[in-house]
Amino acid sequence: MTDVLPPTPAGLARAAELLRSGEVVAFPTDTVYGVGVAASRPDRVDALFALKRRPRDRRIPILVTELRQAADAGWPADDRAAALAERFWPGALTLVLGGAAGSQAFRAPDHAVALDLIRAAGPLYATSANISDQPDTLGADEVLIAFAVDQDALAAVVDGGPVPGGIASTVVDLSVTPARILRDGPIPAARLGEVIALA
Repeated sequence: MTDVLPPTPAGLARAAELLRSGEVVAFPTDTVYGVGVAASRPDRVDALFALKRRPRDRRIPILVTELRQAADAGWPADDRAAALAERFWPGALTLVLGGAAGSQAFRAPDHAVALDLIRAAGPLYATSANISDQPDTLGADEVLIAFAVDQDALAAVVDGGPVPGGIASTVVDLSVTPARILRDGPIPAARLGEVIALA
């Protein structure tokens, strides 16, 4: 059975406890509801793929509150990443960083509940809270409906109220030089080009 938790300090503490123990938790973001596992538990990423029925070739980004967390996790951030994060985070920009373990995408969501949850639980491997290629979820009730047959796999949803939906984030690949845009989104190339050189 999936628990519904309020976005209170107690509710977020419970959600963080579940995440640290390896459970899957859903929560609101600045666009849609997301579902995630603690980045400290990479052994549980497979649970996200299974819950969403997500193709294995679609990698899962990590949500952070600040760029330093990416570096601490083994993906060094250069001056370009620092400049972009300073200008556009939290917000609709995903940065792909290179590291010894390959490349990894990072984003800081512009949503108070999501950021509070990340502060409590640490960075999160997270993706949209829906079955792969099915409609996005914009509220806790929609999350519960989307995963109604998988309630044992989803430990909890933090009910932060409705979210607005919207366009997926702009994705910039900083694992190469010059940087390149992998996905167009709310932040256009012209604004990015004011900060760093783009291919």
